[in-house]
Amino acid sequence: MNALVFVLSYPFLLLVSLLPHPLFYGFSNVICWLIRDVLKYRKRKIVKNVALALPQRSEDEQRAIVHAFYQHMCDVFLEVIKSMSLSNAAIRRKFVAKNIEVLTDFEKQNRSTIIICGHYSSWEWMLSLGLQLKQTPYGIYSKLTNPYFDRLIRRLRMRYKADLISRFEAIATIAKHQKNGVLGHYGFASDQAPRPKAKTYWRTFMGVEAPVFTGAERIAKEYDFPVIFADIQRVKRGYYEVTFETITDAPKIQKENAITDRFINLLEAQIERDPTQYLWSHNRFKHKRKKA
Repeated sequence: MNALVFVLSYPFLLLVSLLPHPLFYGFSNVICWLIRDVLKYRKRKIVKNVALALPQRSEDEQRAIVHAFYQHMCDVFLEVIKSMSLSNAAIRRKFVAKNIEVLTDFEKQNRSTIIICGHYSSWEWMLSLGLQLKQTPYGIYSKLTNPYFDRLIRRLRMRYKADLISRFEAIATIAKHQKNGVLGHYGFASDQAPRPKAKTYWRTFMGVEAPVFTGAERIAKEYDFPVIFADIQRVKRGYYEVTFETITDAPKIQKENAITDRFINLLEAQIERDPTQYLWSHNRFKHKRKKA
């Protein structure tokens, strides 16, 4: 059944990817209407997350954020499909790194880096930076349940001289790279909700006390990797810019959780600037602590 769904879907996805800019985003408008207004995809969860994270915004503002978020979500996920037909030159016009030298300077020092971001703006197109870097960018990812679509998405994400590492194999793979002298830029989207354990780090995120991932920080400290925050912003529809900010180039001397705290603070500032670009459909606060 998985193979049949893929075979039937692939020609349609390829056709969508070949649509010129106006028609492509017109198609996204139609998909948005279907998902938001007809199917009401995760509507209750999205509305709840926005209200929980942005209580200072009026109800009208929250409704406007939810409305605009759906359009952005559809654009971002369809833009993954657009990668099927985007040339190297086209993706570089659509996703611009304003200060790529932050990364290339560490390459000159023969140092791997950790690039950390949230599910904000066009995190999917970050892997296109492989076209501008000497060292391979590695995206830490979760496999899709349909193996045929998983293979397609892997191919699209690796299209621009990047590679992928399963989140379940990240620690072992990075250790192997270190042992073999393989350098790279490891990309972590570290804003999801880990399952609470005895040693889980809890802190406020958008005013809500919740568990946060510290894996990127732990790896950075173990191997002395600089940690860089990727501040991605939508310039206009279909066009994005990323600005890099070094959180630390000396992780070993940082206090426990200081790197993670700095990342969360930067992500919160992004969301406050433009909350429509954050992925509110994730169940980010499912493990939040209840108030006493």
